[in-house]
Amino acid sequence: MKLFSSPLPFRALVAALALTVGLAACGGERTSSSAGTTGSGGSTGGTSGSSGGGGAGTTGSGGAGGALPVDKAKDCASTFGDALTNSFGRLDGTVLAVVQPGHPTCALPNGTHLVLQVLAGGAAYRMVVNVKSDGADPDVFFRTLPHALPAPAWAEGWHTGLKLDYVADLGVHADASFTQHSMADLVKIVTDQISLGAKVSVYSTSSGGASAHLIHRNSGKSDGVIVLDPEGASPTMLLFHFPTQSF
Repeated sequence: MKLFSSPLPFRALVAALALTVGLAACGGERTSSSAGTTGSGGSTGGTSGSSGGGGAGTTGSGGAGGALPVDKAKDCASTFGDALTNSFGRLDGTVLAVVQPGHPTCALPNGTHLVLQVLAGGAAYRMVVNVKSDGADPDVFFRTLPHALPAPAWAEGWHTGLKLDYVADLGVHADASFTQHSMADLVKIVTDQISLGAKVSVYSTSSGGASAHLIHRNSGKSDGVIVLDPEGASPTMLLFHFPTQSF
């Protein structure tokens, strides 16, 4: 019994079988390739996941230690009090704002001074801190000093009839305890140490009205100082002097 009536149909059958096997093999390659691509995609996805994890880590790091700095000038006042008298004194109040030199939007900025705005008696006052010398060497010397607030005790308002001498009252001299800083660095250092809403005392000289200045070493007895946490357990004084000063 013959399976095929002629050789032609048999050859056609063989060709059809070969074509079927070939298509199956190609299909297998495509499936394998597709699986490989998926695997590669999975690997890429894993890399993306790792990258995403890294991104999350970066965000986490930003949240923990790299958060955006607080804008300490955000609540700066546009109007000021007038209770300061023409004298050396101490203003006791709370920190309203720390205004950097040349601030573009706060009222009455100063190009070479940091302005500490202090609230006292319901009004804002400008404590103007020189952070750049106008001498040949522009960089100012700075140090902190743990020291109790000299009498009288902290009480909101402007206090006169006082004196303060870096040497006689604080035992401080122009030596290696001070470090010299550029204006940009000093602005950051001082700003970072001052907390908004915190109590503060500022020894300074005023010509009357809303502002006081000379918050640095002068000739003694009227030396300028910023006192942080004046009523706390560990008050800290911020002291300044110019390169030409020796004491």
